[in-house]
Amino acid sequence: MLDEVKNKDDVESVMLEIGRRAKAASRPLAVASAERKHAALIAMADAILARKDEILAANAIDLENARKTGVASAFIDRLTLTEGRIRDMANGIRAIAEFKDPVGDVIAEWDRPNGLHIERVRTPLGVIGVIYESRPNVTADAGALCLKAGNAVILRGGSDSFHSSRAIHACLVEGLKAAGLPEHAIQMVPVADRAAVGAMLSGLGGTIDVIVPRGGKSLVARVQSEARVPVFAHLEGLCHIYVDASADLAMAEKIVVNAKMRRTGICGAAETLLIDRNDVERLAKPLLSALLAAGCEVRVSDELAGSVDGLKAATDEDWATEYLDAIISVKLVDGISGAIEHICTWSSAHTEAVIAEDPAVVERFFSEIDSAILLHNASTQFADGGEFGMGGEIGIATGKMHARGPVGVEQLTSFKYRVRGAGQVRP
Repeated sequence: MLDEVKNKDDVESVMLEIGRRAKAASRPLAVASAERKHAALIAMADAILARKDEILAANAIDLENARKTGVASAFIDRLTLTEGRIRDMANGIRAIAEFKDPVGDVIAEWDRPNGLHIERVRTPLGVIGVIYESRPNVTADAGALCLKAGNAVILRGGSDSFHSSRAIHACLVEGLKAAGLPEHAIQMVPVADRAAVGAMLSGLGGTIDVIVPRGGKSLVARVQSEARVPVFAHLEGLCHIYVDASADLAMAEKIVVNAKMRRTGICGAAETLLIDRNDVERLAKPLLSALLAAGCEVRVSDELAGSVDGLKAATDEDWATEYLDAIISVKLVDGISGAIEHICTWSSAHTEAVIAEDPAVVERFFSEIDSAILLHNASTQFADGGEFGMGGEIGIATGKMHARGPVGVEQLTSFKYRVRGAGQVRP
């Protein structure tokens, strides 16, 4: 039935069936032993390595189709799988396997004067729907993380990565079967029809407990607008770096170039550089020159025009743009106050960095900016669950409810209360 989708009604019935299967799989998964989940994850990693040629062949189809449409190089980078990236994918699953199982963990406990003993205990969320776009590695990250946290997951990847994601998903199912866990604990939506997204946002008849979107602004906006279930919002990564007058210049150059150019297509790539006007003579020319030398297009505010050769003029639209490419916008600001004002006006609340040696500047930056991740003297490219020691992550949540920042294993759990008594009744 899942392979015979011909019209919108078929999509709806297929998606409802996927939801029912996920709900059924979530019950045994919620009580599965840590050992069995560990075995499944190791088997998944092994399968990904054993079937890397199949994954690369599937990825080649997706890349060929993408290049025919003339998409940007940053998009191709996000879509591309290599032997190294496949090894990283497998290693990420192994890292998740070695994490402490969060299910059943006692978060807090206390005693009441009447003798009741109360515990707050981690529990799986249930069924998670993950909607993502061009990154096929999200298939492995999301599947592994949800499994470790005891959740069933429904994966809806983008049409651009359809073949790659299906090849990776087959390895995840192989791991589930090897460990004796329900194969429908990790399901891949088998159609590219956008109606499948609408069905997931409706909650699939009450079977989905939370939606995690990972993609561009239009996708996240649609999810937030239409979803009838809770959403872990992953908005665009409009990330800033502020270089203060107290900054070490050599450090600032290294961090700024890395934050923009290491991988321009990830959500943690810096998109706007703010330079302290109080030390523009020392800071501006070396920082702009370093970016240009690294192959970055640099768009600057009027005050910086002519600082070095090769600059372009920035417009107001640039301050609101997530380039995901080798482009950065640069502006002078009046110290930390000006930096805070600009970031609070334009940021997507994802990740911001301050380069400074003045502890008072750092304290104001950390206190007054409310983005999910704040860094001092470090690249914004560290905005990643793996770099936080959390293994893989489904995304960076930019909202303020439940999960915020990297969404890893612990963030994919809820909790319940266990209350133990000895015959107490309430007067």
